[in-house]
Amino acid sequence: MADHNKKPGFFTHEKIETNNFLMIVLIILVVSVGGLVEIVPLFFQRSTTQAVEGLKPYTPLQLVGRDVYIREGCYNCHSQMVRPFRAETLRYGPYSTAGEFVYDHPFQWGSKRTGPDLHRVGGRYSDEWHRIHLINPRDLVPESNMPAYPWLDKTALDPQDAMPRMRALRRLGVPYSDEEIAKSPDELKGKTEMDAVIAYLQVLGTANK
Repeated sequence: MADHNKKPGFFTHEKIETNNFLMIVLIILVVSVGGLVEIVPLFFQRSTTQAVEGLKPYTPLQLVGRDVYIREGCYNCHSQMVRPFRAETLRYGPYSTAGEFVYDHPFQWGSKRTGPDLHRVGGRYSDEWHRIHLINPRDLVPESNMPAYPWLDKTALDPQDAMPRMRALRRLGVPYSDEEIAKSPDELKGKTEMDAVIAYLQVLGTANK
């Protein structure tokens, strides 16, 4: 009888499951420790921190094109990560590796595929194909439900756009030199947002070719 009158300990199931605050604290603690155990080692693995052979930072035109790609929400329909499954590699090419994304801030992996994965699209089509496809996808793929982006071909780039972006990325470890940053306006002169997006698409997944 005396055993039934003993007060339960602080960390009994009953105490935890009936105390919202305690439950929240313990969940946060467990998730934090588990996250650290999984994430921290990745910062010390060469396969996740070292660029693959042949990978170069985006040129000023490619970098601005990447930002236009993000601005237009292309990631809502296109992923950029080929998974290591036979069906994926047969359709898109070699599976993606972490070392291919070390200069991406943020990366565009994604999981939504209303349209095809774009990680290996670089060099598959000509610049003119991409231009026609972006102006009106149905001209090339009649069944496509992709929206058209004709305004990209009419919107001129500001030659100064790339400089602050390159400086910011250099702080994150992307190896841009002062000379490359200073010369970036020359690459953007006379270019449109369409030129920039195409330049970005044409470099995707080409580092290990």
